[in-house]
Amino acid sequence: MFIFLFLAAFLLLRRIIKVIKFTPLKPKWSTILNVSSGAIWIVVYLVNSELEEPYQTLVGTAVLGGMLYYIRKEPDFDMMRFYAESHYPLVAVCLIDVFFEFFFPTIVDAHESIFVIAILLAFSWIFVRWASSKKQEEEFRAINQQNVILDKLVAERTAELTKQKDELQEAVKLLQTTQQQLIQSEKLASLGELTAGIAHEIQNPLNFVNNFSEVSMELIDEMGEELAKGDTEEAMAIANDIKQNLEKIRHHGKRADGIVKGMLQHSRASSDIQEPTNVNNLADEYLRLAYHGLRAKDKSFNAELVTHFDDTLPLIKIVPQDVGRVLLNMFNNAFYAVQQKQKTGLAGYKPTVEVNTLKSGQFLEIKVKDNGIGIPEEIKDKILQPFFTTKPTGEGTGLGLSLSYDIIVKAHGGQIDIDSVEGEYTTFIIKLPL
Repeated sequence: MFIFLFLAAFLLLRRIIKVIKFTPLKPKWSTILNVSSGAIWIVVYLVNSELEEPYQTLVGTAVLGGMLYYIRKEPDFDMMRFYAESHYPLVAVCLIDVFFEFFFPTIVDAHESIFVIAILLAFSWIFVRWASSKKQEEEFRAINQQNVILDKLVAERTAELTKQKDELQEAVKLLQTTQQQLIQSEKLASLGELTAGIAHEIQNPLNFVNNFSEVSMELIDEMGEELAKGDTEEAMAIANDIKQNLEKIRHHGKRADGIVKGMLQHSRASSDIQEPTNVNNLADEYLRLAYHGLRAKDKSFNAELVTHFDDTLPLIKIVPQDVGRVLLNMFNNAFYAVQQKQKTGLAGYKPTVEVNTLKSGQFLEIKVKDNGIGIPEEIKDKILQPFFTTKPTGEGTGLGLSLSYDIIVKAHGGQIDIDSVEGEYTTFIIKLPL
């Protein structure tokens, strides 16, 4: 009767092969199951030729029982456990048969027909159970079909998301590149605005140097004449005059040197090295540079410059070229605002830009006030955002105030406050920690 055990194992494997035929499990299990179902008959041949009852039934029970255990433990076969469960009665009956064959053979001999009938009934139960499980099989196939569709949709969606991710990464790279180009353009634009002011500012000390040099040469000639006459007292007086002239030449030479160095500092990338700086001198220098830079473009433009510098302010550690760039941007915006208001032809209007420095608590404040067009209330919160500008297309990048905010707030730990009334005035208050 052992043949029923191997036949049941063979049919179970074939049933599973049939069920997984149109599911994603086929590539993984089809070959294994086909080889196993063929190997069963090899085992049957060996068992039949080498063993006798009850050992034949014992081996058959072990093969089928082991197969059922594996199917129960394998997650891929979760939906096919009802096939395996239909074999449990056959395994149980065969185990009982083997037990009595070993320990009570006379009972088996006396009632052999009962054991045979029990095995046949258990074997028949397999097919009865299978016939009633058609609905479960259909559900299993439907679920697997849905899984196939879902897997396909997931794969398509994943591919789409990957493509979108790649496109977004490219867009971010392009945006970063564009942003760097715009920042560089902003720096170059501010440098260009400096150039005209520098040309005007550097001319004054150069004129002084040239004039005092000519005067000193004349004085040297006069001193030579006086020495020839033996008038040493007059020669000493002329020598003192020459010394004073040389001191003035040195003073204005340093002034020109400072302007050139400031231009170089402004044009090069920031070193991020903070150094003790006189804010009054920095503000005064960039105020005049910005003013003369605008006048170089528009000769008709004039404005009153009012400064109130607190001479008691201490030196503070800042990156001077960065803060200078901020001041230049503030001054340029102030001059632009009063220039635009002047163009309206308002009677009695006098463009004025006022700069104050003072100590306020733990901060050194630089106030830049203009009586220009002011800032509308609805855009006050936007003007420090990158790429936001109120200037016409081509006249502003929208990065000046954004860079100023980064320099003062993020790099120096300061603050930028804005007070403005549209049509009347605007005040930018730069606060640098002492």
